[in-house]
Amino acid sequence: MKNKKLQGNVRDAAFSILWAVENKQAYSNLLLHQIIESYGIAAKNRGLLTEITYGTLQHQMTLDYYLEPYLKGKIEPWVKTLLRLSLYQIVYLDRIPAHAVVHEAVEIAKRRGHGGVASVVNGVLRSVQRNGVRSFNTISDPYEKISIETSHPIWMIRRWAEQFGLEKTREMALENNKTPLQTVRVNTARATVEEVIEMLESEEVEAVSSKLIPECLVITNGQPARTATFEKGFITIQDESSMLPAYALQVKPGMTVLDMCAAPGGKTTHIAEKMNNNGTLYALDLHQHKVKLIDENAVRLGHSVIETIVGDGKQSVERFGEEKFDRILVDAPCSGLGVIKRKPDIKYTKKEEDFARLQEIQIELLDQAARSLKQEGILIYSTCTVDAVENRGTAERFLKEHPEMEKIQVALPASLGIKYTGFVQVFPQDYGSDGFFIAAFKKSKKTATA
Repeated sequence: MKNKKLQGNVRDAAFSILWAVENKQAYSNLLLHQIIESYGIAAKNRGLLTEITYGTLQHQMTLDYYLEPYLKGKIEPWVKTLLRLSLYQIVYLDRIPAHAVVHEAVEIAKRRGHGGVASVVNGVLRSVQRNGVRSFNTISDPYEKISIETSHPIWMIRRWAEQFGLEKTREMALENNKTPLQTVRVNTARATVEEVIEMLESEEVEAVSSKLIPECLVITNGQPARTATFEKGFITIQDESSMLPAYALQVKPGMTVLDMCAAPGGKTTHIAEKMNNNGTLYALDLHQHKVKLIDENAVRLGHSVIETIVGDGKQSVERFGEEKFDRILVDAPCSGLGVIKRKPDIKYTKKEEDFARLQEIQIELLDQAARSLKQEGILIYSTCTVDAVENRGTAERFLKEHPEMEKIQVALPASLGIKYTGFVQVFPQDYGSDGFFIAAFKKSKKTATA
């Protein structure tokens, strides 16, 4: 393939991202900004670039199923990527005329390949246009059918079906292919929700109050990250589910708190707001460049209570000593299967063997947290995954290995309607937010001294 890019061209830019994701294990969310800059994509076209890039990734397996009957003989991998990208627009985007999509695909094929490739691309896409795409009803295996229909690997569908049942699995997989809600958290230390809605309106960004979390706004139009409201520290970009751990932690001003896996700092800054910027809040993370993001966020939002540290949570006792903290948040490294809506690449890069290794890391971090926690202190374990092994499995194993810890009710806003005690699993389809898990533990004096 020739590397002749079409400057300013949205579809060629999308092709470059998809090709890099497939061949260089690059992450689409990180590449998007770089490609916008290097291609000089106009502001008015950035939404379309994002949509066709993520849409093609979200529906990749489905698109391959649709293309298969039309592909005769061996086809170069880059041509398949171009066909997927084009077919996504024809099948899923009503507002783009099919002939325009075909024309663009042929031009990219000519520039990056040769006349013969362009002819194949033209032939395949026109055949699909003429004859349409095949039904899923020919697939008899129920797991395979959901896998192809929703473009999730079959091992993932089987695993979820074992954990949650087939119906819930299909609901979740379909939800994962929807456009994620854009939400922001109001910095309540600086302004009220009503004041921030007005600020955003004055900058042509429309926002409404979340029905679930008091300080959360759902953006219905505009780009909040490009506003003065954001720059001046009145809001933080954050998913609704990620706002739950700060509630569960039940912090009060004057406490000593540890956020053990803190970067990029969304939950840390939320905890600082709940502490009224009064007390000691350590934000620990392994990587210097990630800790820098926490510092930048803290400065922008005006939170002086946060003290950042580059370090490994698995050495917390060595660093801080035993029984030092009133509250500890372990937002642990996980498979990320709750954020597929935002990062569709996860579906194709994760492997089933990852889970056992991840649980060992999660347990090590929780062990350290239990030792670093004061008597009567509260420990919150949270993940952005839906996997039962990493969530309930890790939490139950931790309880079994730590008789001094007891499971307590997870304190959450009443508007969520979660009435039960114990472990809270939020599925993507529950509120349209990310999939998330929270467990709350207390260090009970009685057992610890027994």
